[in-house]
Amino acid sequence: MISAHSKLFLGFALFSCPTALLAQETQSAPAIPVGALDSLDTVTFSLASAEVGALEAASADAGEGEGAESGDQQDASEDGGQSGDKKRPSWPQLELPKIVFDDTWVTVGIGAGLVPSYSGSDDYILFPLPLIVGRVGGVGIRPNGPGIRLDLLSPEPALGPNQKTTFNFGPAIRFRNDRAQQIEDEVVELAEDLDVALEVGLAGGVTFPGVFNSLDSLTFNTQVRWDVLGAHDGMLVEPTIGYARPFGRSVLFQANIGAQFVDDNFADYYFTVTPEQSAATGLPEFTADGGLNNVSTSAVINVDLDGNALNGGLSVYSIVSYTRLVGDVADTPFTDIRGDANQFVGGVGIAYTF
Repeated sequence: MISAHSKLFLGFALFSCPTALLAQETQSAPAIPVGALDSLDTVTFSLASAEVGALEAASADAGEGEGAESGDQQDASEDGGQSGDKKRPSWPQLELPKIVFDDTWVTVGIGAGLVPSYSGSDDYILFPLPLIVGRVGGVGIRPNGPGIRLDLLSPEPALGPNQKTTFNFGPAIRFRNDRAQQIEDEVVELAEDLDVALEVGLAGGVTFPGVFNSLDSLTFNTQVRWDVLGAHDGMLVEPTIGYARPFGRSVLFQANIGAQFVDDNFADYYFTVTPEQSAATGLPEFTADGGLNNVSTSAVINVDLDGNALNGGLSVYSIVSYTRLVGDVADTPFTDIRGDANQFVGGVGIAYTF
């Protein structure tokens, strides 16, 4: 399981940097919704609609003005004037705003944040928060904790408010190294080290646009993943609800709520205190069962530094998250005695879109 300090990794850059495994922890924080940046491919294009409308109006005004001038010249000619020598006015050519979000675009970033040292820990450590999200060849690329999620149904970018319900579906991969490294609690550290898990599965959902205004959206997603490395040998189900809304051209806000359900294999591997672990740590023995593991909420704000997110470039993002551990993950001595069921995450970073 990805150590809780790992819970904030925002992209698959982790594949080449195992020590940067920062992901949503099963028991800690939700996946970093800079997934909020996910919404750029369906939301930010609508930010240009106002400018396009203004340009179209300006073009219409220009045409009317030109027509009036022509009419005046014709009247003057009929009156015997010298209008034939007059030049027709030339109007400046109007161009649509530059938009970086076409069929292929990528956002990469790096930041830092405070995260629990393991799921259920009350010790916090500073950890890097890399980010990568985008759309390449019609396939959406999404951060998935320390892993990656692909959207094979990523909608083609279009200018103007999105009025259509869209769907997402594709493979999801997540590394999990909880309690495998950087454990700050000296007692928990005496328990045996856990193995790194690789969870593979599917993710899918639906997005409804125009919930409260023409630019926002509400997304319902669910992931199902299984460990394929023989670590916890378990299954997880993670439903989430996300709300995204741009404010002007420079600010994008997204909030998420979610939950995590795990099976008995997962719960036993991470939350049971075996007789051997009890002898090594002095903690009481404990047997954990599967079920609802946590409920969480998170928010991301992304601010474009030149005031126009449509043209790409530099932006800054901030992340806050709260997760409440429930069930056996809250009752295990690793949490109840040595840690805390309330888990917080916070961080800031800078990104570049091209």
